[in-house]
Amino acid sequence: MDPATLAGIGIAVVSIFVMMILEGSNPMSIMLIAPMILVFGGTFGVAMAGGVLRDTTGMFGQIKRAFTAKPAASTELVDSIVKLSERARREGLLALEDAVKEVEDPFLRRGLELAIDGTDPEELREILEAEVDAKRREDKSGVKIFTDMGGYAPTIGIIGTVVSLVHVLENLSEPEKLGHMIGAAFVATLWGVASANVIWLPIGNRLKRLSELECAQMELTIEGIANIQAGTNPRLVSQKLKSLLPPGELSSEKKAA
Repeated sequence: MDPATLAGIGIAVVSIFVMMILEGSNPMSIMLIAPMILVFGGTFGVAMAGGVLRDTTGMFGQIKRAFTAKPAASTELVDSIVKLSERARREGLLALEDAVKEVEDPFLRRGLELAIDGTDPEELREILEAEVDAKRREDKSGVKIFTDMGGYAPTIGIIGTVVSLVHVLENLSEPEKLGHMIGAAFVATLWGVASANVIWLPIGNRLKRLSELECAQMELTIEGIANIQAGTNPRLVSQKLKSLLPPGELSSEKKAA
């Protein structure tokens, strides 16, 4: 599990409550059921209306993915491809038929199976690149509902504030209650802005980043399979693939070496 999202949201929430305490406020003063129902329920409803049903039904799976997914290290993938390249260079491409069964990465396994079956290199690349494009589109639809909620939530919060202020104006004859009622009115705006910038937009950005990393690994895999199929020298395969690694992973590998 990559703790970045959970830790980041936790730090943001704690910072808000610490600020309230230091200002002399009671954090429980913003825990009002009515504005929370309006902001979270209303935001979910309008985001649902702006997409298709499968976006909504897949939302909870995407939340789980955002909090628990850990991107695989590309360096490990490169090492696996180089080992396969060495064997293919030494024994021939058909010798990988048994090794493919032990490959954990499903995308790499499918690509190698196609290569072993004698698929034309250009067709093989087209098939695998089409799969990458399909993943990008699928991930984009998964991110959409969270970015939509991040955009809608502040406006829904303002709606809640306006509704509450209308209620305040209806009770001007009771001035002793106005302070509390006006304060409660702005809680909806607080929840709208906070939920957008502390929850929905970070989750959307996290999913977008995961998609970028996973698609980059798939593209790296395509290059590796193409070189294995072409019988490229394993050392050259290693150098080519390492040149495609993100700078952070490449520097980590150099330190480890």
